[in-house]
Amino acid sequence: QVQLVESGGGLVQTGGSLRLSCAASGGTFRSFGLGWFRQAPGKEREFVVAIRQSGVRTYYADPVKGRFTISRDNAKNTVYLQMNSLKPEDTAVYYCAATPRYYSGTNYYPQRTDEYDYWGQGTQITVSS
Repeated sequence: QVQLVESGGGLVQTGGSLRLSCAASGGTFRSFGLGWFRQAPGKEREFVVAIRQSGVRTYYADPVKGRFTISRDNAKNTVYLQMNSLKPEDTAVYYCAATPRYYSGTNYYPQRTDEYDYWGQGTQITVSS
């Protein structure tokens, strides 16, 4: 069984930065594609970014493109989300997720919650205005 644990959330002012970490245990980390999602108060869970098993290919949702950066360290079984230039609308619970499916050689990135098999417990990000 794969377990994912997020950390690094907190309160930050508009324009500030935070780095989230998601540590994995169980399974073979390098065999999983990874994603970050977020869920704001009163909103549906929203796709943020996905990264391939290799870490070479990434895909960002438009609201975070140019501000957020995903990376993974397969030796440490950890995926990161660097968040810069934070805005109040970034306020949400952030979740990391993992999928064993490969999409190499395609232009497709999984963006739906039901395309991921494993989820972390979430970490709260609050951006004050």
